[in-house]
Amino acid sequence: MNRRGTRTPVTSLRTLMRSLILNTEGQDVSFEELMHAVGRRAHGPVLLLIGFISISPIAAIPGATIVFATLTLIFALQVVAGLPHPWLPRRILDFRFRRDILVRGAVVAERYAHMLDALVKPRLTFLTEAPFIQLVALLCVMAALITYPLSFVPLAPFLPGLTILLFGLALTARDGVVLLLAMAAFTGGLLVVIRILPRLAALWPF
Repeated sequence: MNRRGTRTPVTSLRTLMRSLILNTEGQDVSFEELMHAVGRRAHGPVLLLIGFISISPIAAIPGATIVFATLTLIFALQVVAGLPHPWLPRRILDFRFRRDILVRGAVVAERYAHMLDALVKPRLTFLTEAPFIQLVALLCVMAALITYPLSFVPLAPFLPGLTILLFGLALTARDGVVLLLAMAAFTGGLLVVIRILPRLAALWPF
């Protein structure tokens, strides 16, 4: 359950960590509660949240990588379509995990978040507005799609998860330079997929 009245607007990576720590409670937490903690109506903070949990210790939970990739895919496709308040399936919103895993990851990330936040500021802001938001969402769709084959390779889903985090940070802080860095991270993930696909195909039993 969320702690009503303690919500801090998510404007940076550090305020995301603060929101996840302060606006959740109990032994377990659902993704819906995390959405309420960061503000589910804003595209940037939601992508920032998805990116963070995709590269946090939560991603080590069996099946979590696929869940978060599917979540990214559904959310980003609706942003591409121009829906102002994307819908998410109840089954994904009800996905639960231990809150202490979330808090440990947020506490560790918060120690370093201020260093990244110090480098982020409004720049090339036109890249964070329509129609570029739809382009960002399309790249997030592609990042989600390449996560599926990468989920068979240890640590490989980190790259698309980092891409989504950077896209979310870019939209939240209106920093077009960070958006360009996210594109570079996406390119890295795509190159990894191209390299491993022949090996995965060789293991396919059919």
